[in-house]
Amino acid sequence: MRLFFYGGVKNVTGANYLIESGKTKIIVDCGLKQGGFYCNEENWKPFAYDPKEITAVLVTHAHIDHTGLLPRLIKEGFSGKIYSTPPTKDFAKLLLLDSENILSQEARRLKKESLYTAKDIEKLESQWEGINYYNDFNIDGVKITFHNAGHILGSSIITIEVDGKKIVFTGDLGNSHPPIIKDVDFLEEADYCIIESAYGDRIHSPVQSGIIEDLIEDIAKNKGVLMIPSFAMERTQKLLYKMNDLFENGRVPKVPVFLDSPLAIKITDVYKKHKKYFNKEALNILKKDALLFDFPGFKKSLASQDSISINNVPAPKIIIAGSGMSQGGRILHHEKRYLSDPKNIILFIGYQAKNSLGRKIQDGESIVNIYGSDIPVKCRIVSIENYSAHADQKQLLSWLDPLRLGLKKVFVVQGDEDASLALTNRIVNDLAVNAEIPEEGKVYEL
Repeated sequence: MRLFFYGGVKNVTGANYLIESGKTKIIVDCGLKQGGFYCNEENWKPFAYDPKEITAVLVTHAHIDHTGLLPRLIKEGFSGKIYSTPPTKDFAKLLLLDSENILSQEARRLKKESLYTAKDIEKLESQWEGINYYNDFNIDGVKITFHNAGHILGSSIITIEVDGKKIVFTGDLGNSHPPIIKDVDFLEEADYCIIESAYGDRIHSPVQSGIIEDLIEDIAKNKGVLMIPSFAMERTQKLLYKMNDLFENGRVPKVPVFLDSPLAIKITDVYKKHKKYFNKEALNILKKDALLFDFPGFKKSLASQDSISINNVPAPKIIIAGSGMSQGGRILHHEKRYLSDPKNIILFIGYQAKNSLGRKIQDGESIVNIYGSDIPVKCRIVSIENYSAHADQKQLLSWLDPLRLGLKKVFVVQGDEDASLALTNRIVNDLAVNAEIPEEGKVYEL
C-alpha cells in the first residue's frame, strides 16, 4: 500500500491525499489551496494524478480547503463515487455554489479559464453518497468508516482498513465540548495516522464566558449597534445558539438581531435538517424550543432589499453578516455606516488574516477604506478567541495518546510549518511515537 501527499503539507489549506492499494486509488479530500487570495494560482496546475484513474473520493468535512477542487476533479474525468456524511454533502453543495462565483472573479484576475462551473457542481452532487457515522462500507475490499471529528456538523475522522493495516485521517479535529454537536470520538487503535496541526503550536485561551451577554447589555444601554463579521458556517450557528439561550431565558434585554447573510441562512437550515447529529444539550433544548435558532427579535435578511432596510431600524440592534474577515459581503455596508460611532461595537469571533480589513480594524487602524471611502474607526473593538472549532496542541496530543502504543508512524499535516513542527516534536518527545511532516508529492510505502 502506498500513501501520497498532494496538498495540506506545511500549509493549512489544500488537503489532498491518495491511498493506493493494487489498482484501487482512493482520494481523501480535494481542497482549494488558499493564502493571500481566496484561490491561489497553483489551483490551476494539473492534478498530480489522473482523475479518470481515481476509484473513489472520501471527504472529511465541507470546508472549501477540503472540498474546493472536487468539481474540477469531476470536470477532468473522475466518474467514481464521493462519500461523506449526509450533512457534509448538503453543506458542500452550498459552499461550492457560493465559491463558484468568487472563483470566476479570481479566474478573471489571473486571466485564466474558470476552474469549474455550476454544471460541474450539479454532476458532482449526482455522484455523491451520504453515509452516517459508524456505518462501515467497502470500496474494492477496502473497509471505510466515518467517526465524529467534533469540528463542524457532520465532520469525520476517516479510518481505512486495507492489506491488514488501519490508516486514520483526522480531517480537522474539534475543540473540546463544542456547542450543538457531539464531542470528538477517540479511537483505540491504528497503524498510521495523518493528523491535522492548525493549532499544533498553541493552547486555546480560557473560555471567555459572558462577553456576548455583556456586549448586548452595553448596546441596549447606550443605544448602539453590535456588528459581528461572521463566517457563514459554524461560527454563525454557534452565535445564534448562544443568543437563543440569552434571549429565550431573559438574560439580556430584547433587541433586534439580523442575520444578513443568504449563505448563513441556508446553512442554518441544513443544521435544522440534521438534528440527529446534535449533542444531548442541544436536543434537550429542542424538546422545549423546537426552533432553536429562531428567537424573539430574530430576523433573516435574504434579499438585498432586506439588507438595506436594516438601516431603517433604530438602535440598539445586532447585525451578523459575512464575510468573517470583512473582505467582502454585506458586513462592509454596515461597517461603512457604523464604525465611526463610539456607541457601537464590532465583535470579531474568528481569525483575521494579515492584510484583511478585519485585521486592520482589529489591530486598531484609525481610518480604513471601504468602497473607496475613508472611514474613521471610533467604535469599540472586541475579539473572542474561544470560538475556534479546532483542537489545540494539548487536545491533539490527548486525542493521539490512546493510539500511541500501536502506531508505526504519524504524519503531521494541515498546519503552517511552525505549527506542524511544534506538534511533531511533541508527538516524538511526549508520546514516543515516530512522527514527521511529509514532503508533498513523495511516496510513502506503508
